[in-house]
Amino acid sequence: QVQLVESGGRSVQAGGSLRLSCAASGYRYCMGWFRQAPGKDSEGVAAIDKDGSTSYADFVKGRFTISKDNAKNTLYLQMNSLKPEDTAMYYCAAPGARYYKPLCDLSPAGYNYWGQGTQVTVSS
Repeated sequence: QVQLVESGGRSVQAGGSLRLSCAASGYRYCMGWFRQAPGKDSEGVAAIDKDGSTSYADFVKGRFTISKDNAKNTLYLQMNSLKPEDTAMYYCAAPGARYYKPLCDLSPAGYNYWGQGTQVTVSS
């Protein structure tokens, strides 16, 4: 069982920055950030694999950066140039067995472990 605990979400004005953190109970070969706004479907934001290769949704490219500290088993999401449309609950997620999710991508399929979420609110 993997436990994931997010932190760092808060209210911020448009154009501002935030860094989200996700503390994992153990090493995972792949981890990702997802978000869900009220009334909308969940969407993948960014993912990073064991080698540091990253994937980003088009709507955050150039603004968000995913990174990880393997020694601390912690995942980060640096969010810059925030927009009101970035307002959402942000979740970190980790897959189960690699057999079921060989690609570390933004598809939610195969991500078996999810944190409780951290709220990001961006005001205009």
